[in-house]
Amino acid sequence: MALDSNEHPEESISKFESMLKTDDVYFFDSEDFEEIIHHYLNNGKVSLGKKAIQIGLEQHPNSLELKLLRVEVLVFEDRYEDAEKILDELQNIDANNEEILIQRANIQSKQDNHQGAVDLLLEALQKADDNFDIHSLLGMEYLFMDDFEKAKRSFMRCVEFDDRDYSSLYNVIYCFEFLEDFDGAIHYLNTYLERNPYCEVAWHQLGKMYYIMDMYPEALTAFDFAIISDDSFIGAYFEKGKVLEKLGKYNEAIENYETTISIEDPTSHAYLRIGRCHEKLGNNDLAKYYYYNTVHEDPLLDKGWLAITDFHYKLKNYEKALYYINKAINIDGENPLYWKKCAKIYYALKNFDEADFAYKQTVDLGNYEMDTWCNWADVLRKIGDFGSSIQVLVQALEFYPESAELVYKLAGVYLKNNEILNAKGKLAEAMQLDIEKLQLFEEDFPEFNGVQWLQTLVSEIKKAST
Repeated sequence: MALDSNEHPEESISKFESMLKTDDVYFFDSEDFEEIIHHYLNNGKVSLGKKAIQIGLEQHPNSLELKLLRVEVLVFEDRYEDAEKILDELQNIDANNEEILIQRANIQSKQDNHQGAVDLLLEALQKADDNFDIHSLLGMEYLFMDDFEKAKRSFMRCVEFDDRDYSSLYNVIYCFEFLEDFDGAIHYLNTYLERNPYCEVAWHQLGKMYYIMDMYPEALTAFDFAIISDDSFIGAYFEKGKVLEKLGKYNEAIENYETTISIEDPTSHAYLRIGRCHEKLGNNDLAKYYYYNTVHEDPLLDKGWLAITDFHYKLKNYEKALYYINKAINIDGENPLYWKKCAKIYYALKNFDEADFAYKQTVDLGNYEMDTWCNWADVLRKIGDFGSSIQVLVQALEFYPESAELVYKLAGVYLKNNEILNAKGKLAEAMQLDIEKLQLFEEDFPEFNGVQWLQTLVSEIKKAST
């Protein structure tokens, strides 16, 4: 029973599924099978797609397109040898079919041979007389190879084929961003907008580029045009709010964030931004309300927990700050930012043993920022463990060997530990690195300011540097 070629794809799919449930056998055109198979594969129903391929090849054993779809499924299942055998057969039948080369490239890509994939795609491009899909695949392969310049050119060709191919447009801008060519991105988008003046996606991307360049008035204008082009474009309202925050226009920023909530379901990011704006305006109760909504909406958003912790920390409500940072740690104990904030709170509470443990966790989890090392060393100094403080600072200098601040601090701890020779050596080294930062040492270790040999050393180094 052949189906009318004018029937809608939905009817073909319905009849195919009816056939699977009964003993009836329907005949479909090969084009109908292609539509049915694409439907299933695009919707992740691989087993039904495979069934359609099997029946399709039984009815149309010589269909090259159905065999290529069979190859596509084999590649998806990592059955590369089986796929290559079919491709070899197909190449003997139609050596000029670019789809065979595309599938071979797909196999090479999945095996991480991206240069091999590129070579095959370039060969396919010669056979296909400029093909949108091939340029798109080339762009992705170049991205895998971190060749952002070539990737950018490939995606630009895709946009030339189809101005509404926003996926490629995003990829073009991504390449510009990675290359840090923001001026190039702005020029490209403005040229694109001359052809497509009501493209909200391009206006949105242009606004983001202006934002990165600190060109806030231009960014506002771009986001306004994005909103004019599509007044339900949440991203444009959100980014406009960020610009208004930068300009100190917090009430206007709040209005834009609230618009995003009115258009769609509230997001934790919108709540967080509104909370920060209210905090800047001194509306502490409202700030607290939105921060609590942030962590309620998304308990795994680290910025939300840090914001509510910082809120109480700034008000010197250290016990409440500790309560909330510990809640965050219970959710994600592998987050170094949580442990670092926890350490600072314990330090403020003068609970130095717990602060020591928290800083150790921070470093063990990969946070090697200089203030982490400095603060950890200070904590160890507070509890009188000068040896461990020295070890921490020595370790820090492996990451920041040119830091005069660390060397001054190490010299001071050597002095506290009565290691005079090491202290003298480090002080001389620190002053040679940056004599101006000697005041940091004097502020940090005021008990040594009157030591005669230290004053003599300072005089000698100052004379030598003049």
